[in-house]
Amino acid sequence: MDKKKLPGYMQELPPFDPHIASFECQTEASKVPPIDAQADDWFLEARALEDRTTFYEDREYKKIVQLTRQAAERHHWKAMLNLASLYVEGRDPPHGESEAVALVSQAIELGIPAAYDRMGTYYLNGTGVRGDPDRAYAFFQKAAQMGNPQSMAFLGEKMDAGGDNLKPGYWGNIPIAIKMFECALAQGYGPAAVEMKPMYELPRGADGMPTGSETPATRERVMRALHEGVKGGCQFCAIYLWYEFDHPDDLANMFVPFIDKARAQRYAMLRDALGFNPDRRFPNLDKILPLPPASLPPWDGKRESLLAAAMAVVPAPDTPASTEASLRKGRYFLDSAYVFRPINETTTALQAPVAGYWQPTAPQEAAEVRTFLTGIGPGLYVKGEAFEQLRFPDGMGSKTIAGIVWQRVLTVRNDGGAVAPRTALRLSRPVPRLAPPMECTGNKRCPVTGTWQPWITPGHPLEQEVNQAWRQRWITAGQAFPDPKRDWMLPLESTELKWHLLEAGTENDK
Repeated sequence: MDKKKLPGYMQELPPFDPHIASFECQTEASKVPPIDAQADDWFLEARALEDRTTFYEDREYKKIVQLTRQAAERHHWKAMLNLASLYVEGRDPPHGESEAVALVSQAIELGIPAAYDRMGTYYLNGTGVRGDPDRAYAFFQKAAQMGNPQSMAFLGEKMDAGGDNLKPGYWGNIPIAIKMFECALAQGYGPAAVEMKPMYELPRGADGMPTGSETPATRERVMRALHEGVKGGCQFCAIYLWYEFDHPDDLANMFVPFIDKARAQRYAMLRDALGFNPDRRFPNLDKILPLPPASLPPWDGKRESLLAAAMAVVPAPDTPASTEASLRKGRYFLDSAYVFRPINETTTALQAPVAGYWQPTAPQEAAEVRTFLTGIGPGLYVKGEAFEQLRFPDGMGSKTIAGIVWQRVLTVRNDGGAVAPRTALRLSRPVPRLAPPMECTGNKRCPVTGTWQPWITPGHPLEQEVNQAWRQRWITAGQAFPDPKRDWMLPLESTELKWHLLEAGTENDK
């Protein structure tokens, strides 16, 4: 069999090497295919139906599978992996483990880092494939190299071993483990911060032996890493901070500056919320629970208000205007909530290689023919469906147009590129849009206390990495905005990034 044609789960990968000398932080969002907006809405609707506040027996799994499959058929990468999980869980008989492996293999062939991580889990657990730990770790290694934060945290934990008289061949590789943890946390993966605690608390060399002692600086570093972990959904980070602020084991060596029962109480509530729903994120945690030396803001003591203050906020959507496609019929119809965006994916095949909208083009034909095809507009096709055989326009003969090149067209939201981060149901809080809007370039100081959202122009190469609800931050007036290079490890200058005020603070917040 041609090695290039091997299915994803059979890919030949270099063996896992825990002793690598260097590790370059890549980000997963820079490797995944662009996401179709209509597919994303189906995916989020499915996630809402699978909300953890609903008992398993009350969930509409038939509809969840249907919506997830619709999104996956348009190569929505998260939907593809969620659909595989639904297959493994037996939510869509007769689909099961073998179909899950095939779906994840397809995602691997699309270059999705998380698919390599999932396949590693399958090999580790023997899910749909013959169990093979060596092969599992090879997949985890590939996923980490491509930017998957879960694999980074998993491998980092295996390589952060330390102790006396480490033997040759032992997996201890502290410098690389730290880089993996930091890269994972920079992508919003909060659980990575748990393993950073011992790395930051007591600096160690590559052999695992201490290279220094705990200092106020190392303790503060631990506190800040765990706090960022809570923002990223890490329950154990909240547990550590609750414990340390409430009743530390060693008063002389605690990593927080002082005991603070009030702070501990708030971390305890976040701990419980994350234990119930690990999908929660608290990007605006600093609004209600800033780190010392900032004082604690007023709070009514209610769980709901604490979580609401810390979670992401999402502006209410505007009513979209009618579009030309929304007035069309059949396969050429597109709801007015969306508009088209062509992408650099074409085919000369007779059938659609992937579900979605496809636009006929004829690069070798005369301008009149190209204009005629543009007027036809993108049409909706299911995977494997035959493309329409198009004929020359009136006056140019009745022959079928040869040399048609079909260009894939994504749907994007019909909002003019408005700042509109999205989350699944109950993972954010709706807020009215501010009028007039306020924005600030990232290299300047924050002009107004409130919740700020970073946003770059739709279509920008880093759009999927920056335009996320979990990136927003509660920032006080005069404070610096996060630096993309330093804090997110992204090749983006602060001057290139605009921050947008989504919700202004009150007098109590200033």
